[in-house]
Amino acid sequence: MTPNSTQTPQSLNSTTTVDEVAVSRAGVKNQIEALVQALNSVLLGKEQQIKLSLACLFAGGHLLIEDLPGMGKTLLSHALAKTLGLSYNRIQFTSDVLPSDIIGATIFDKQSNSFRFIEGPLFAQLILADEINRATPKSQSALLEAMEERQVTNDGVSMPLPTPFFVIATQNPSTQSGTFALPESQLDRFLMRIELGYPEPAAERQLLMHGDRRTHLNTLGAIISPAELSNIQAAVGAIKASDPVIDYIQRIIAFSRLGSEFAFGLSPRGALALLQSAKAWALINDRSHVVPEDVQAVLPSVVEHRLRESADFTGHGGGALAQKLLGSVDVVS
Repeated sequence: MTPNSTQTPQSLNSTTTVDEVAVSRAGVKNQIEALVQALNSVLLGKEQQIKLSLACLFAGGHLLIEDLPGMGKTLLSHALAKTLGLSYNRIQFTSDVLPSDIIGATIFDKQSNSFRFIEGPLFAQLILADEINRATPKSQSALLEAMEERQVTNDGVSMPLPTPFFVIATQNPSTQSGTFALPESQLDRFLMRIELGYPEPAAERQLLMHGDRRTHLNTLGAIISPAELSNIQAAVGAIKASDPVIDYIQRIIAFSRLGSEFAFGLSPRGALALLQSAKAWALINDRSHVVPEDVQAVLPSVVEHRLRESADFTGHGGGALAQKLLGSVDVVS
C-alpha cells in the first residue's frame, strides 16, 4: 500500500555532496510551494485540505473525500491531475454501473477474427471515482485489486495500470438516499479520508463576486512531471523517523487496540499508513525527519475511516476516536 520506507530519492546516490542534497531539497520545496499556490487559486480557503491531499499522493496512497455535493470535491481532483501532469479519467458511479464499465471488457473483433480487450476508464494515472458509494458493492469491488496491486485481471489475464496510479474517490454522506456504505476492506485501501467543509466567509465572498472557480482549471498547467513526482515519493521514503517517534506511533496503535470504546484497533497497515503520511507531511513542511506534530497533523485523516465505536459498530464515530487518541496518548512515555 505504501512505498518502501527504506528507499532513497532517485536523484541522490552515494556520491552526492551535501550541497547537492541541499539543492535537491530546495527544488522539492519550491515545487511543493508552487503546487499549493496553484491549487489554492482554484479551491479557495482550503490550504490544509490541499496539503493533506498532496501528502496522501506523495506517500503513494489513495484519497477518499467525503462531503456534501457541491463542496469542490471534483474540482480538487481535476486540479490535482492538471498540476501533477497526470492523465485523468472521471468515472461517475451510479447504481447501474457494472465492473466492466470500469475495468473494460473483452470483445470479439470480426476483422482480426480474435478476441481483444478494450480498456476501461480505469486505465489512467489519476482516477476520479465520483460518488463511489452510489454504486453497488459489486461495482465498488472492481477497484479493490486496482488500488492494492496497481493491476486489473480480466479473463484470467493480469494487466498493469499506468504508473503512477492514484484513485481519488468522492462519496456523499451515508445519511443521504441512494448510497451503499463502503465496506471496511475497501475503506482500508484509502490512505487518507478528508472533508472539505463549507468555505470561510471571505473565501465564499470571493467566490460569489468572481464566479465559479472551475473556469480557472483551464489556466492550470503541469507544475511537475510524473518523473519528478516519483522523485518526491522517493524523498518521502528517505525521511527519517527516530525511535521516540516510532514509540509514539506504537503507543497510539496500542491504545486503539486496548481501549474499550474502540470496536477494533488499528491494523499494521494502518500503522504503516500513519508513519508514511507523517513522513510526507514532514517533507511538505521542509523537514528531513518526522516530529510528533507531523503524526498529529495527519492522524485524523489516516485513522478516522479505519475506526468504529464499540457502542455503534455500524456507524463511523471515527472522528471522536481520533481525537481520543490525540488527547489520551502522551508524546513522551
